[in-house]
Amino acid sequence: MALSEIDYLKNILTSPVYDVAVNSEFNKLTRLSESLGNDIWLKREDQQPVKSFKLRGAYNKLCRLSEEQLQKGVVAASAGNHAQGVAYSAKIKQIQATIVMPETTPDIKVEAVRNFGGEYVHVVLHGTSFDQAKDEALRLSEINGYTMVAPFDDEDVIAGQGTIARELLEQHPDLDIVFVAVGGGGLAAGICVYLKQLKPEIKIVAVESDESACLQAALAAGKPVPLEHVGIFADGVAVKIIGDETFRLCQKYIDEVITVSTDEICAAIKDIFDDTRVIAEPAGAISIAGIRKYLAENTLQGKQLGGILCGANINFHTLRYVSERCELGEGKEAVFAVKIPEKKGAFKSFCELLGGRTITEFNYRFSSNGEAHIFVGIKLRFGREEYHQLENYLADNGYGCFDLSENEMAKLHVRYMVGGRPPSLLNEHIFSFEFPESPGALMQFLNTLGENWNITLFHYRNHGAAEGLVLAGFDIPSEAREDFDKHVEQLGYKFSEQTDNPAYKFFLSDLNGVF
Repeated sequence: MALSEIDYLKNILTSPVYDVAVNSEFNKLTRLSESLGNDIWLKREDQQPVKSFKLRGAYNKLCRLSEEQLQKGVVAASAGNHAQGVAYSAKIKQIQATIVMPETTPDIKVEAVRNFGGEYVHVVLHGTSFDQAKDEALRLSEINGYTMVAPFDDEDVIAGQGTIARELLEQHPDLDIVFVAVGGGGLAAGICVYLKQLKPEIKIVAVESDESACLQAALAAGKPVPLEHVGIFADGVAVKIIGDETFRLCQKYIDEVITVSTDEICAAIKDIFDDTRVIAEPAGAISIAGIRKYLAENTLQGKQLGGILCGANINFHTLRYVSERCELGEGKEAVFAVKIPEKKGAFKSFCELLGGRTITEFNYRFSSNGEAHIFVGIKLRFGREEYHQLENYLADNGYGCFDLSENEMAKLHVRYMVGGRPPSLLNEHIFSFEFPESPGALMQFLNTLGENWNITLFHYRNHGAAEGLVLAGFDIPSEAREDFDKHVEQLGYKFSEQTDNPAYKFFLSDLNGVF
């Protein structure tokens, strides 16, 4: 039987999380507030000992266990903040904890768990995905009698996360809207079940990555349903299916759900840094991305809006990717493709047409005797409307162009490959692949791919996430296509065909079918 709302309130109000957690600051983001015309406040869960709110739920769970359960120990599956929260809590409680992590987990995360748990934690590396690690944790729980500490779909974990809501009301009782990131839903469920009992007029907006919107999918279906695919950038919320109990509470108390893109998340990381000098992890910045998007779509002025920086465990190498994408997310940059005549002075004439605009990127490549193709990035001072004005201006001057600002393949791969074209007509088909990132993973991917088809194009991109990203082209005769499809299906990698992507057609294909 599900815990009642009153029982949740009791659990939250009596939670002993402050044995280990701090009452984190609720800071006003002055620069962002002035920019957006509303007061934006940020709950600083990066101030927790493990740099994440996950400590609250993990510790509350352990404190609710019986003495017999504590003596037998606990087990958890995680490659991120939950693992660190359980490890730290186990050390404080002086009980044994087994943490199962995928074999592909970066060493820095494995070492962090060991450091937080010390002698009380045993790390088991198993499988290449979270699902495989979770299955192993469940197996160890069954054979050893360990108590499973779930990352989100657990009443005590939900209540532990709900202590954030208690602090929010104490720190700022006049909040109008609270924005909460959603992965598995533990944070959102804990916050909404508390706030809606004590101050039901507060609006609660759940914010999801558009690459892992499992709450939105569940609301549409009326029940938790698995997503076919989740994105890898905001790995802290990359959950395929929301929990049953978290969904029950979110469905009842969440007022609205919005999704944000990777670029919008990158822009939010920059927003937080500009005001606090703290670098949020992608999942940790989602609530601020939601605030910026919500205000762009709704006319609000002078409202009190709160977000939660739910984690700051970012891989350093991810920062170069964030830097590349943040201005696109803010609407301060546009990238586009242009076709110009291949003749003397044409390149200079085009540059002159751009006037005094700041150029952020310029990739030029001879295409044929008649034309050349350019990949251009420009800084926008007045938002997207400025790009549309430029687009019309270029068209009036005889230059055809098309916008690539929302083309993920163009931003992730093609911008680094502009100019390469096959010398003769090929039966070329383009695919994007994802594979678990680890030392030697690229070579393993190539070995798995095999040598049955000639590779005509290849670009590998590692942006500090748990997955490697590849764009690959293959020369596939029509009579061999069926065999190729069967082969890639059996590889076990996430993939999608990109042959019709306009960025590929314009810059890399031997067939120009864009305009």
